[in-house]
Parts: sequence; C-alpha cells; structure tokens
Amino acid sequence: MRRSIAFFLLVISSTLVAQDPYEFTTVIDLDATPVISQGRTGTCWSFSASSFIESEIIRKTGKAIDLSEMYSVRHTYSVKAENYVMRQGKSQFSEGGLAHDMINSIRTNGLVPLNVYRGLEPNVDYHNHAELAAVLESMLDTYISKPGKKLSKNWKPAINAVLDVYLGVRPEKFVYEGTTYTPQSFLKMTKINPDDYVSLTSFSHVDFYSSFILNIPDNFSNGSFYNLPLDELIETLDNSLSNGYTVEFDCDVSEPTFSAKHALAVIPADPTNNEAALKAIYPELAVTQNYRQDEFENFTTTDDHLMHIIGQLKDQSGNKYYKVKNSWGGNSARISNDGYINMSESYMRLKTISITVHKDAIPRDIAKKIGF
Repeated sequence: MRRSIAFFLLVISSTLVAQDPYEFTTVIDLDATPVISQGRTGTCWSFSASSFIESEIIRKTGKAIDLSEMYSVRHTYSVKAENYVMRQGKSQFSEGGLAHDMINSIRTNGLVPLNVYRGLEPNVDYHNHAELAAVLESMLDTYISKPGKKLSKNWKPAINAVLDVYLGVRPEKFVYEGTTYTPQSFLKMTKINPDDYVSLTSFSHVDFYSSFILNIPDNFSNGSFYNLPLDELIETLDNSLSNGYTVEFDCDVSEPTFSAKHALAVIPADPTNNEAALKAIYPELAVTQNYRQDEFENFTTTDDHLMHIIGQLKDQSGNKYYKVKNSWGGNSARISNDGYINMSESYMRLKTISITVHKDAIPRDIAKKIGF
C-alpha cells in the first residue's frame, strides 16, 4: 500500500513539474529605441515616458531620436522642490514621478536630444541620484525650517545651482543634424503634441468614466486619470497596439513572479507554482475587478515602476503576453532577453496602476464614454 501511495505521489509530482517550457511567438512588435539603463535613480518615469515619446516620434515622422531623459528630470526636480516647499514639507520629495510629469515637462520646456543634454557629470557614464536627492531634500528642509525667521528668497537660485552642478546647465539653443533649435522648436519638429496623451486607470472606488486624482505616492503633481472598467482598460491597451500605438504604463514589480532574469511576469493561480512558473506554463489567476481593487487597497499592489509596452506575444498554448521594454539595461547576470519582459495578461490586469496612450488609440465607444 505504501509503495502504491509513493508511486501515486511521484506521478503527481512529475506531472506538476513536467510543464511545457515557454515558447513565444511574436504577434505585434512596434518600433522602439534600444533598451538603456536608468542607473541608480528612481527616474523610471522619465525613461519609460521618453521611450514612449521616442516611439511616437518614429510613428509620426519616421525619425529615431534618442531623447534626453535627464532634461525632463532636471525640470521636474524644480517643480517637486516648489511643491515641497510651498506645502512646508507636508508632501513627498523623491526621485519618483509618473508619465504625466514628463508630458508636463514637454509642454512647458520642450524636448532636447540626448547628445545635447546627458545629465551626467564629466567622465561619468552612469546615472546615480542618491547624493543629489539627499542634498536637495536636506536643503529644502533647511529652508522650510526658516532659520532666518522667514523663507529666504535665495532658496530657488540655490536649488537650481545644485541641479546645474549635478545635471548640467540646460541648453537654450543647440544644433541637431545641421539645424539650430531651441527646445520648443525641436519639440515642434518632432510633431509631438503633449495634449494628445491621456492617462487611464481602473479602480472601483471611483465612478467609471470619470476623471480623478489617483492617490499614490508618486503622484506629487496631482495628475488626473480617466477611470475605466478593467476589461475596457485591457481593450484599450490591445486596441492601441493593434493600431500601431505603443503604451506607457505604471505597475507593481515587487511580485516574486516578476523576473528580469527570466524575462517574465506571470500570476500563477496556485502560488506554490510561483518559482516553477518562471520556467514553464502553469494556469494563471483569473483577475476580477474586485480582486484587483482589494489588492490595491491592502497595499499588495503598489506604484513601483514605469515601463513601455511595445508589442504582443503568445505562447504555444495561445496565452497572450505583452512585450515590455524595461529600463534596467540589457543582458547581464540578472537581466535577460535584451532587457525586455514578457508580461502575461493576468499580471497586466492585476498589477497595472495606469497606462498612458495617444487619445486616438482609445476605441471610439470608450472614448465617447469618457467625453472625448
């Protein structure tokens, strides 16, 4: 009897382990610039949104332009500092942000190519903002404490001087491919209109099809999001890719089943399969609107990281995945697949905080519901 039970358990164990290794087939693969690294910074919002805008420039003009991520970061640090000081330190000051912060910077400050503004000190080729962020916050806290009995008029010039030292002086004019531009005239040349881009999310604590301020830590600028039912959010994502529009998105990457090393992000139905599911196909969780909401409200799903969706794939069982461009660099000991992640639909449904798309990429019936 014991031998029979042991044999039965061995058969079950072998069945659980002997799943099919992933075999991916590309369904959609849209144009994008190469994967790069954000270094030791919390500026994924600028790297992902810049990549998104670079793909938009390719779509609109056919030009592949490597944009300066740090140009938008430089301007946004100033905006964060203003917000932090005027709220007397009762808000977050950090390296983080969201896609609309890069869009807002474009609207106000234009764009510049990377070869014009690298945002790096001389002879340095790796971004590291640990010291910069600490110095800035320390300075701001000092000004807020008003050692001179009132807020000094010097605080803005002092903060800007520090930013210039660490990131460089912002260009007013520059030459690109033989033509002289300002940041605004360069923006015009790219045919990018910041007002064409909209952020969408899906949470049931707010009326669907309304616009609201999403209360997450990195939304320091109080950006608004249109709220869609979860199925319509995924429909919008799929419609965008099917019609040649890439998608910028914000998601939670703290799950053990998000792996840059395995170039995969999945949500197995049975958590005991988490490790095995990084190597082979296992059934995934059916994510409902209510479950998504619960995971957000209990802080299991958090605003961690922003990336860029440029395509779709399927595995040999026909399951859908999204080709996600990350900003942690290319192949290394901890990163594979040239820095891209294949993200399952279940992971996307559960862990996506928001997406940013061109307004023309939204299906017409959904666009009407949100007033476009």
